[in-house]
Amino acid sequence: MNMVTAAIMATDTFAQQLNYPKTKQIEHTDDYHGTKVADPYRWLEDDRSEETAAWVKSQNEVTFGYLDKIPFKGKIFADLEKAYNYPKYSAPSKKGEYFYFYKNDGLQNQAVLYRQKGLKGTPEVVIDPNKLSADGTTRLTVFSLSKNGSYAVLGFSKGGSDWQEYQVMDMKTLAMLSDKVEWVKVSGAAWQGDGFYYSSYPKPEGSALAAKNENHQVYYHKIGTAQNEDKLIFEDPANPQRFHTVGTTEDEQYAVLSVSDRGKGKDGNGLWVLKKGDTNFTAIKEEITDFSYGVIEHINGDFLIETNENAPNSKVVLYQPKNKSWKNVLPEKPEPLQGAGTAGGKLFALYSKDVTTRVYVYDLTGKLENEVNLPGLGSASGFGGEKEDSFVFYTFTSFNYPPTIFRYDIAGKKSVVFREPEVSFKPEDYETKQVFYPSKDGTKIPAFVTYKKGLKLDGSNPTILYGYGGFNISLTPAFSPTRIPFLDQGGVYVQANLRGGSEYGEKWHEQGMKLKKQNVFDDFIAAAEFLIKEKYTSPERLAIQGGSNGGLLVGAVMNQRPELFKVAFPAVGVMDMLRFHKFTIGWNWIADYGSSDNAEEFGVLYGYSPLHNIKEGGKYPATMITTADHDDRVVPAHSFKYAAELQTKAAASSANPLLIRIDTNSGHGASNTKKALETQADIYAFLFSNMGLVWK
Repeated sequence: MNMVTAAIMATDTFAQQLNYPKTKQIEHTDDYHGTKVADPYRWLEDDRSEETAAWVKSQNEVTFGYLDKIPFKGKIFADLEKAYNYPKYSAPSKKGEYFYFYKNDGLQNQAVLYRQKGLKGTPEVVIDPNKLSADGTTRLTVFSLSKNGSYAVLGFSKGGSDWQEYQVMDMKTLAMLSDKVEWVKVSGAAWQGDGFYYSSYPKPEGSALAAKNENHQVYYHKIGTAQNEDKLIFEDPANPQRFHTVGTTEDEQYAVLSVSDRGKGKDGNGLWVLKKGDTNFTAIKEEITDFSYGVIEHINGDFLIETNENAPNSKVVLYQPKNKSWKNVLPEKPEPLQGAGTAGGKLFALYSKDVTTRVYVYDLTGKLENEVNLPGLGSASGFGGEKEDSFVFYTFTSFNYPPTIFRYDIAGKKSVVFREPEVSFKPEDYETKQVFYPSKDGTKIPAFVTYKKGLKLDGSNPTILYGYGGFNISLTPAFSPTRIPFLDQGGVYVQANLRGGSEYGEKWHEQGMKLKKQNVFDDFIAAAEFLIKEKYTSPERLAIQGGSNGGLLVGAVMNQRPELFKVAFPAVGVMDMLRFHKFTIGWNWIADYGSSDNAEEFGVLYGYSPLHNIKEGGKYPATMITTADHDDRVVPAHSFKYAAELQTKAAASSANPLLIRIDTNSGHGASNTKKALETQADIYAFLFSNMGLVWK
């Protein structure tokens, strides 16, 4: 008996011996527009009950008992640690005489914030989040300096939660002041004078991690005062499911209020400005529609604005309040505008061409000056700065190009490498190519395929197909050190750019929204069929993976085409499409998904909802659902109910394991480096074991 056959037999035998916890079912039925829908696991939505805690404990005992029996799991973790263990830097940002940057020495749980005088100064620690909690799960989420650099707002998140607490640091002494602002969510910190604007919710009633968040309020906090003295700047209790966020222009002459109403299905936002010293906001765009608007900068009483109004690929316009006129500065192009910003008196615009970045420099009237020459096809980000800056920094990365920081001289129009990564990686050993494949309706879908050179296309390669497809988010080329050990084992990594994202502008997004959501699933299924047809892999060696909206994607296609995949990893997924808007800020997703409160949208949601389409006696891929106890964005109840239904209906008929891995003190993403590496090691171990492979 050869090793592969033995591994397959061992895996199949063990899968049959799994003893899943029996999940209690209750009598509960909801009526949706005349359709009765049972919800027997409603009790798992109570994240504070002892019964739910006991269920979590029993599921984890089975899952970790299974994972711990995989003989090469420890080797995988060691390989991941080795690959990840190199210094990682952020691009610097300048304020006054200091440059600020983040650095992770290698395996630190959190990156440390440093500053140095000038580009050649000695770095000093501003704050080390690793010292803020015993397990390294307190994160620094916000660092916002005042205009003169004398003070900074620091935002902290604990245990992976989206809730933040703001504190203020004196940048002369690096000492924390007594200021403390709690219950901050969906917010930045926008300085004006001796204080800052922020957005928060009233303290939640009931579960802080699951209760619906409503009545987003904007406050102004003055340095040295208590939170109960903060001035309420804006609220709209008549529309409790709106986001209200505030930024300020570089000169701090204006506060800019953005209001979105995604809970009512509107995909855009309204825009108001408040001049310093005034008491009332002035509307730039009062009506909230599906068009979005974002102020780039204030120029002599006028505003540079990025918008997709009558421009699905977005454009930059100049709005003149005196005569309420709109003038094109950067008209819409065939390529979608990823973002625009000003620095050194210039306008930097980042465009996406077939999911790779192009960067152009314009004067403030929109006259093209030059293109920034990038190292190749990949993703660039950065280019931010202030009016007086003579240079900016940007980061470039691709699948086989580790993140590298460049310094761009604005007058000289030239880039030089500022900091190269110290990673042990030879790009010439790996290959990435972009392919285009037809979806069910004939639409051409792009995907990136990465593997080690010399790969044989014989259908035997373990392959991970990753997707997202929603919320106008583009999956761009990026390097991942934890992907390298997988490629070195003969693995293939595929990133599909499904509809629903922003890869080709708003029209691409709209083709994967609401009543058209099935297009996203069709695109993903077509990617799997393409990879099998082209012999990159086979159904016995293909795994699918996605998180959040991507977790929904994996759950939906598992139900629709289970025979295509050997392994599935739905992570922190939106699995109950009928009740997602009942928790935390889930109502915010109605603009993309629609709502079960709407009869037509209910029919579509019910038709693909992962929880509601698991087949009795179905044969499913080996599945490891991942979630975490502090995920207050997509509450873990989604994954809990989905796992319970999957085990109840399909455990007897599926030879493959159907497990749920529930992390503690973590959230919508891993709350520290150690947890991220542990999760990834478990994913690779589960994948190889269930494909009958051994990690060499």
